[in-house]
Amino acid sequence: MVNVVIADGHLDARRHLSSLLDGVPGMRVAGTAGTGREAVREVVSHRTDVLVVDLQLREHDGFTTIREVRRTAPGVAVLVRTELADTQSLLSAVRAGALGYLLDDADENCLIRAIGSVADGCAIFCPRIASRFTHLLVDATTAHQAPFPELTDRESQVLELLASGMSNPAIARTLRLAAKTVGNHNSAIFTKLGVTTRAEAIRKATQAGIGRTTY
Repeated sequence: MVNVVIADGHLDARRHLSSLLDGVPGMRVAGTAGTGREAVREVVSHRTDVLVVDLQLREHDGFTTIREVRRTAPGVAVLVRTELADTQSLLSAVRAGALGYLLDDADENCLIRAIGSVADGCAIFCPRIASRFTHLLVDATTAHQAPFPELTDRESQVLELLASGMSNPAIARTLRLAAKTVGNHNSAIFTKLGVTTRAEAIRKATQAGIGRTTY
């Protein structure tokens, strides 16, 4: 029996996934959570095999949640299910300890197979981003750290979207953040990169290979 905890900020999504997985032989939904902190509590409180987690959670974001789960319950496999298809989110999730990464429009059979795979210890990525992850592995052989390791995961996300040409309002919508929060992240990014303007930040990011990929 594969015991699954579902962490998603949307109640309808939690209900749908719970109904789906409880109908799969050999799977059982052990708990659900609407925030990152709740997710960690649910994982620790139940006999959990797999955590299915969205990256856009309140309290703890998905990356922090993954790290905390891997720290407190290292035997639990983490499968990300998210709408975020950018390279930085994928890389940050894997670095945090995720074993699988699916986009939330993946079909139900794909999700069920992915849960079974990570429960067996096998990494799995949806076809749309699998080749991108292969490229990341190749890049990792020549670079042992991120271009800007001083940035947090969220700041790295914002920088990649910034470098891809998104405006602050568009970044806020994509990451489901307040516009003021995005502005605060920009200020922190500028300080850490030693730049004073948006154009300088974009140029520095582009020179480091960030923001060039189109989706």
